[in-house]
Amino acid sequence: MKGVILAGGTGSRLFPLTKVTNKHLLPIYDKPMIYYPIEILKKAGIKDILVVTGTHHAGAIFSLLGSGKDFGVNFTFRVQDEAGGIPQAIGLAKEFVGNDKFISVNGDNILFEDISHFVKEFESGDEEARILLYETSREEAKKAGVAVLEDDKVKEIIEKPENPPTNLVSIGVLMFNPSVFDIISGLKPSARGELEIADVQNEYIKRGKLKASKINGPWLDAGTIKELSRVNREIASIVEKEASSLEK
Repeated sequence: MKGVILAGGTGSRLFPLTKVTNKHLLPIYDKPMIYYPIEILKKAGIKDILVVTGTHHAGAIFSLLGSGKDFGVNFTFRVQDEAGGIPQAIGLAKEFVGNDKFISVNGDNILFEDISHFVKEFESGDEEARILLYETSREEAKKAGVAVLEDDKVKEIIEKPENPPTNLVSIGVLMFNPSVFDIISGLKPSARGELEIADVQNEYIKRGKLKASKINGPWLDAGTIKELSRVNREIASIVEKEASSLEK
């Protein structure tokens, strides 16, 4: 298995914090945001990691991460010239992935749950695609890809619905085999002018090839000023509780 971290985009929802830096370098408590997806992949035993970033402040990403030696991993980098959606960014991993299965993690997703058992199941099985689901609030569901289930099978992914049929969202942790690159090559841009990851997921649903696993959380997303502030408070609380329990 290989890993892909999506750390592109302009970070416009976090402006002016992102005027002089990549959003994935903003601090989450005591470390840069991008450290969290790196830790997710390391815990899952993945050491070959492609970091996809944009042209905005890409040099700062390279300078921080380097070869990966300091993290105990091997980094490769690709630059996404323009914001064309998550599938476009994943498509840049085709040569890096080769014939291997891989896991893609959005750079602003923060998990504390160990997902290594999901990764191992995917790696050793014959699955083509697996997504991770998290039950969130109705307001949060309005801003995400919402999963409609029937007897634990995903029937549809609805992107940013005004009236979410469920509060189960597909988080930015996605597992694929190389078949995803053929799907991406056949996508057409949405009304937003970008390729949509929900279209990739729904294509796998049509083929009967999408598996979903629920995580118990916490799952945090730091894509806006409000979310960044909330995530910092919650991470500080979690870290301080863990430190307090070790002192007892």
